[in-house]
Amino acid sequence: MARPNFSYQKRQKELARKKKKEEKRLKKLAKKAGATGAADATDESEGTTSPID
Repeated sequence: MARPNFSYQKRQKELARKKKKEEKRLKKLAKKAGATGAADATDESEGTTSPID
C-alpha cells in the first residue's frame, strides 16, 4: 500500500499560505495607494483653482 507524502502536502500548504499572504499584502498596498492618491489629487485640484493675488 502506498504511503502519503507528507513533505509534499506540507510544501503545498506553505505555498498556498504564502500566496494568500502576498495577495493580501498587495491588496492592502493598493488600497493604501488609492487612498493617498485620491487625497493628493483632491489637494492638487483645489490648489490649481485658487487665484493668486
